[in-house]
Order: sequence, then C-alpha cells, then structure tokens
Amino acid sequence: MKFILMIVLASGGAISCQNSPPAINSPFEKVKTISEEYTILPITSVKPEGWLREQIQKNLDGFTGRLDTLVPALILEDQIYGQNRLSKKIKNKNVGALGDAGDWQIQFLWWNSETQSNWRDGYIRSALLTNDEHHLRKLSQYIRYILSTQDKDGYLGIYDDDIRYKFDNENGELWAKSSLLRGLLAWYEYTGDKNVLNAIERAIQNVMDNYPATASHPFYSKQPNVGGTSHGLTITDVLESLYRITGNKKYQDYCLFLYKDFSEQALNEDVQYLKLINDTLPLKGHGVHTYEHVRSVAAAYMASGHPQLKKALDSFLKKIYKETTASGAAVGDEWIRGIGADATQRGYEYCSLQELMHSYLSLMVKFGDQSMADKAEKIFFNAAQGARHPEKSCIAYLKSDNSYEMTGGLNGETRDKNQTRYSYSPVHQEVAVCCVPNAGRIAPYFVQHMWLKTDHSIVAALLGPSMVTTSIGNDTISIKEETYYPFGNIIRFEVTAHSQFALKIRKPDWVSAFLLTEGYREENGFIIIEKNWSGTQTVELKFNPEVVVREDINHEKYFTYGALVLAHPIEALEQRGKSFPLAGFYNYKYLPKEKVEYLYAHEKVLADPVQLKFKTLLINARTKQKDTVYLVPMKETILRQITFK
Repeated sequence: MKFILMIVLASGGAISCQNSPPAINSPFEKVKTISEEYTILPITSVKPEGWLREQIQKNLDGFTGRLDTLVPALILEDQIYGQNRLSKKIKNKNVGALGDAGDWQIQFLWWNSETQSNWRDGYIRSALLTNDEHHLRKLSQYIRYILSTQDKDGYLGIYDDDIRYKFDNENGELWAKSSLLRGLLAWYEYTGDKNVLNAIERAIQNVMDNYPATASHPFYSKQPNVGGTSHGLTITDVLESLYRITGNKKYQDYCLFLYKDFSEQALNEDVQYLKLINDTLPLKGHGVHTYEHVRSVAAAYMASGHPQLKKALDSFLKKIYKETTASGAAVGDEWIRGIGADATQRGYEYCSLQELMHSYLSLMVKFGDQSMADKAEKIFFNAAQGARHPEKSCIAYLKSDNSYEMTGGLNGETRDKNQTRYSYSPVHQEVAVCCVPNAGRIAPYFVQHMWLKTDHSIVAALLGPSMVTTSIGNDTISIKEETYYPFGNIIRFEVTAHSQFALKIRKPDWVSAFLLTEGYREENGFIIIEKNWSGTQTVELKFNPEVVVREDINHEKYFTYGALVLAHPIEALEQRGKSFPLAGFYNYKYLPKEKVEYLYAHEKVLADPVQLKFKTLLINARTKQKDTVYLVPMKETILRQITFK
C-alpha cells in the first residue's frame, strides 16, 4: 500500500487548474444532492456465521489479533499519535523496509500511523463481529488511550504543532486521521458512546478549520509523487459516515471540496477529474491509491449531483475493467502502468483487494447497482481467499492469478534483490506492514455490507452465512442466513418478524435458474419476497451452478463454478524463512515440484459438487499431449494456474 518507488508516471502530464480562470458550468458546482439508495446498518447489526465467522476468528487468533506481538517496534514502541508525534526535529525513521535509498523514504515518517490504524480498524471490527471478550477488553484500553491524545482544539493526529497543516510536500496528515477515525467510528457503532462520536467530530472540525473549504489547498505539493498526501483523500470515508450519522451536510459538502482540490493539484494520480474524463488515458498510478479513490469520486458526485462527475465515475469504472483479472482483482504491482491485466505477468496487492472491494460496495449502497456487489463478491471469494495461505496465518503481499512460484519476485523473477512481495508472511515488514492489516479488514467490511436496508425492505446484498437484526417501523426483524455459499448453493433464510416488508435477495450474475419455496418477483437483479411476515418462517433458495468456460481480457480461458473461480493447484516445495517473537509464525516461500503450463483443450469438465473437485483434460505445453487435470477453488491453492491459452 506504500509508495515504494518514486517515479514520474507518464500519465499525460500533471494537470493543474489552480491558475486557470473558473470553468463555465464547473463539474464541481452543486446541482442537486443525491441520496443513497440503501442504508448501511451498524456493524453490530450484522454477524458472520459459519465459515465466515471461523475465518475472522482465525484471523483474531493469528495475524489480526496478534500483530502487536509480531512487530512490537512498529505498533507498541512508536506512539506516533501521542508522545512520539512527528516534528521538525525528526528527519528519518527505521521501519524495517528494504529498498534503495532516495527521497521516497520520507514516507517512513508516517508509515506507522497507517500500520497501526488500519490494523486496529480491522482488529476492532473483527472483535466486534465475533464478540471476543478478551480482544474487546484490550481494545477498550486502546480507545481510552487514543482519545487521551486529542488536543483541546480537537486535533487528533501524528504531528506536533510546529508542522501540522503546514506542508508543501509529502505528509500523512489526512491519511493518519482517515485510517484512525474509521476504526473509532466502528467502536462508536458498537458502544454508542457519545464521547467517541464527539472526539471524531472535533477532529474533523479541526481539519475543516485548518483547511477551510475554497480557501486552502490540502493536496498541494511541490513534487507530484506523494504517497501519504494522496492516501489522505480517503478521509471522505469518515466524512460520509458522519453525514450518515448526523445528517449534517457540511460533511458531505467537504467531500466535494476535497476532490476538487485534489483534481487541481500537480499530482501523478489517476483519479483527477480531467484524467478520468479522458477516455484515451489508461490508469497508470499506484494501484491502491487509484482503487480506494473510487469512493472519493463517488462521494463528490453525491454531494454535487453534477452529471459530469457521474460521467467521470462511469469512465473510471470502465478503465478499472481493463485492469481486472479473471479472479476479480485489479492489477497494481505496485503500479498499474496502463498496460492492462495479465494472469501471469501482472500481480495485485492485498491492499488493493480490500480497497477495490470496499469501493464496489460503496457504489452498491449509493446506486443500488447489484453488479457492484457481484464484483465485490468475486474479489472476496476468489482473489482475496486465494492470496491467503490456506493453512497458516499469513498472506501474500502481491499475488498473480497464475502463480507458478512464490519466492519473492513475480513467478521467480530475481532482478530486484530486495523483492519479497511474492511470498507469504504474517507481517511483510521487509516491504511494508500494510497488506497484513488490510487482510484483517477485508472480511469485516464484507460482512457489514452483507445486509442493507430501505424504509420498506431488508436487502441480502452479499450472500453467505450471516445473521441480521434490525427494524422496520416498530417491528424488530431478525434473519438468519444458513448456507455454505459460495462453496455450497443452498441458502435458507429463517425470518422472524411481525410486519409487512420486502425481503430482497440479490440474484448473482452467474445464476440462470433457481428454485425458491415462496412466491416472488424479479426486479433489477433481485429476487423479491414481499408479504406479511408472522412469527418465524423459513425460505429456501437453491441455485444450480454449472462449470462455465469464460475468457479474461486477453482471451485466455478460465473455469467458474457458481461464484467460484477454479484453479489447477501446483504441488509445491515449502521453504520456511524468518521466525517471529510468537511461536509458530514464519515467512514462507514456495517452489513448484514440477512446473508445467497447460493449454485449453476444449474438453468437458466433470464436477463433484460435494467435494468441490473438478476433472478435465488440458494440453501439456511441453509434451503437447492431453493430461488429466484437477481443478479446485482458488481458496485451496498456493501455487496454481487459472487461465489457459
């Protein structure tokens, strides 16, 4: 997630409108505020069940719940929001990352704010979703501490008063707040503690006072490559949440101001307005910046209602499609580079998986577009599961769809002696401790968006084992979703209610036929059951998946079964590397026992839907003969081949 390389992107040149006369009918003019289609429920209203709960608990027992023990120097020993705030006197910081010397290392100063706060965001949400009392007690102490660091004027951040808000170059001011306040918002949803909400509002008001709308330039930098500064645009996440909680439009309007200023600065970033509306300009920037900023562009559009911003957002999504692999991931290793997705030659960062999934879910909430939920599910069920180690508590920082070797470089590439991203670790400190924290965030963000609401409906937006408790009018409603989806395709909804409302179930884009034990209608990609519910009633939904042969953007074939992307697993030799202060935690590399690439053979696939194992014939590229090959879900793989020429 860090800005590892400081290079000038050939993105058509930096675009600055700062000294230009105001445009006629500027896209940043307010036309009409747009209301969100759906209501996001508090994190306490939706609970994971089944395999989802097991995975979140496994994270808590592993890297998510114990990252402070794995890398205490980054989390416990650097009180970057408190007594170790940054000042003019601090010129460098050792965070353990390997890389060439250069100006880019100025980022090391703020890195620990991201590591700590993104980690705690996922940690808080995981503990809440599992109601883990041990971790909740530990987190309660942290909340008390972090609130104690807030200054009288509301400042909550990582800088002393000699430099805060006084930047003309790289800084982590807004980014440190964004990552911190997202976690505090989750804690407020859990506790309802007004002191927490007041602290968040005071912190944001302090930002608004020091970066007044229309009279300041929070994203100004004298050089165009700024990692923390650019990450700071995600503070729109916090502003949108405050707008939902309070209804105060100043928070929504500030999102528009921030995106306008971001677009007008000389930055090497993909999402500046004039770049987005240029259909000939591909995405080239740091992947995680680009994919997280989808939410900021959408937030600006919701504030303004200007059709030109909607056009920019639509253009943005088309550009992302060109960078998307078979697994649903969008490439960025660490840069997108404008050369398109490729299953073998391009990788994707775990940070980007979380941020793009979250962005798609944000669009689902805003516009009610079920296709955004399809995209989010594809990432989470496939790319994200396939970048986790199937047995050990560690992840791949970078992963490719076709993963023939995980020894540091992409599929065995060795030119960069410091490259370790293509390997498994519970920390990845040699690169940056950013992807492991985001691996702890991705499941909680998925779970919170599984169920949404309108005034008259409960929406099963994402499918999977879960439980929702909410209300419509004066009626408390609970719905338990019993399923092994996407690894099984029978879903039972146990509904307890005493009122009339619509249960809207998203129909996944791969579904052509289904069976339902209740009357329904279909509308805009949803299966809708509208009735008077009385007591506890059960509705059973059954999908009938088949193995489907699909093509990626390079016309290579790949196989899907329902919501799952299938992979040919490659038997691997394990190399155990660095150990950690916690017993049983290591870095790992993997070599193939035998590297064989297969080609598509136009043969049928035999399916075992119970074991989720699939058999077909593929052409051995070396022998030119057809071999019997087995396929499994990406979740079960380390080394693998997914696409076949």
